[in-house]
Amino acid sequence: MSQSDPRQFWDERFSQSEYYYGKLPNDFLKEQARVFPPKGRLLSLGEGEGRNAVFMAQQGYAMTALDSAPAGLDKTQQLAKEKNVEVEPLLAHLKYYEFEPEAWDGVINIFCHLPAPVRRKVHENLAHTLKKGGIFLMEAYTPEQLEYGTGGPKNIDLLYDPETIRQELSGLELLHFEKVERNIVEGVGHDGPSSVLQVIARKN
Repeated sequence: MSQSDPRQFWDERFSQSEYYYGKLPNDFLKEQARVFPPKGRLLSLGEGEGRNAVFMAQQGYAMTALDSAPAGLDKTQQLAKEKNVEVEPLLAHLKYYEFEPEAWDGVINIFCHLPAPVRRKVHENLAHTLKKGGIFLMEAYTPEQLEYGTGGPKNIDLLYDPETIRQELSGLELLHFEKVERNIVEGVGHDGPSSVLQVIARKN
């Protein structure tokens, strides 16, 4: 990822006609989709081209897709139209985004890798922005992913160390917290054996 201007990097990547990470939802999200309150209002962070937000909209959730790349949100809207669902686009950078209090039944992070200060800000805000009983679901690459080279950031500072993340999520109840190795096939962007951290946490 270009650290000088990540928005430009992602905007250029998502401007291609193909869906870089495919159109199918992430496996972990698909398996755990019903963990969220029924028909809840969900926010997907760094949604990219819309595959996960569109899938959750198909399950009956009111979806908002946040991304800093206009091209990604354009493709999100194209995919939503193709699947005959609605997804609200939200053009924002998480470094500056102000989380509303008790606004969401769920927050989703599927491979939205953030610099440490921004990541900490997001995690600190989860208990503030989730409604009571709201769920945070995340799948992210661990530092061991550098050994695989099958997707994700090449900068170790952008990869998610499990114990660091556990500490940052101390304001939530951890329902599922596991580092796993699994095969991921998501477009051309994620392809092959991978080391990931899977998290489900709840605001009580």
